[in-house]
Amino acid sequence: MDLKQKQRIALSIFFFLTGFCFSTWASRIPTIKTAFGFNEAELGSLLFTMPIASLLGLPISGFLVSRFDSRIPLVAAFVANAISLLFISYSTSTLTLVAAIFLFAFSMRVLNIAMNTQAITLQKIYNRKINGAFHGLWSTGGIVGVGFSTILLNFQTSITTHFFIVTAITLVATAFAYPFLMRNDRSPSGNKLIIGKPDPFIFFLGVLAFLSALCEGGMFDWSGIYFKEVVDEEIFTAGYLIFMTFMALSRFVSDRIIDRIGMPRMFIISSVLIALGIFLAIAFPTFWPALIGFSLVGFGTASVIPMTFTLAGTTEKYSPGMTISIITTYVITGMLIGPPMIGYIAHALGLRSAFISFFIAGLLIIPFSSLVFRYKKRQQAEL
Repeated sequence: MDLKQKQRIALSIFFFLTGFCFSTWASRIPTIKTAFGFNEAELGSLLFTMPIASLLGLPISGFLVSRFDSRIPLVAAFVANAISLLFISYSTSTLTLVAAIFLFAFSMRVLNIAMNTQAITLQKIYNRKINGAFHGLWSTGGIVGVGFSTILLNFQTSITTHFFIVTAITLVATAFAYPFLMRNDRSPSGNKLIIGKPDPFIFFLGVLAFLSALCEGGMFDWSGIYFKEVVDEEIFTAGYLIFMTFMALSRFVSDRIIDRIGMPRMFIISSVLIALGIFLAIAFPTFWPALIGFSLVGFGTASVIPMTFTLAGTTEKYSPGMTISIITTYVITGMLIGPPMIGYIAHALGLRSAFISFFIAGLLIIPFSSLVFRYKKRQQAEL
């Protein structure tokens, strides 16, 4: 096995376990709600800690991956992320719980920036696309994490034991994978954010990431509610599960598809799949049409953000770490805006009407992806 294959396997372990840890936390939110006696409003306020920590982590993560080899902040953040799970499980007051969740979200942001910096740097030494597969492993880790949590919940395993097991697994995996991560990938230039008129290429990529994240964030939080209240299904988790499953499957095959048809066509296909999937769910709000619709949305959204990260790695204005940090700002903004926006529209017009927002966001991917490649072509012509 050559060096780049070892580096890919090591990085794949981190992508998988990051998804695994995140779904471990998410699956135990109801446990935390019950243990602390939070109502819905109090829980919402608690969860707002995560986006705040993520936003604060963006500039710091960009600085770290520009100052050091990306594997250093990657591993440090991953260890902090795993240990913060233990802190969450041992928290006995709201203050310590907020601090633990802050550390969890902050370290996850640094970890994601460092992982994606490694991914786009490693992508450059491969003759075929591999970035989508990394994100597929994140989604797979999330699915496995939900399954593992479900098993432990069936055995009435305490949250402390559950999180201790996950922390132990991740720390052992970190020790195993760290020596094989890519070294000496720090960029000598482009590590400072230039304040002023935004670079059109990066801006258009950011908008694409924002549109996809808006759909993803909304689907994460509202797919189950849609199945429960609109489709009127008792097994309301089916919508979320099918969305996540097809997102993971798509990310494993999207690299091969992109190699054959190219990114411009893949953006168009992704856009059409999102719009078609949402249309099916809205027009025919019964079990099978909605299930098929959500699977199409999962398949459509899956490759958009990985493609934007890959394209971001081609810019010469910034280093990979700084570019990923900028694009991730758009991603987080989309994730933050999507869920509450759907809630407000649903309150005023109904949930079916609110889902039209995803339909519009999906269709907008076509014109903005066209702007990306038009601008890139113009830049190449000027060289």
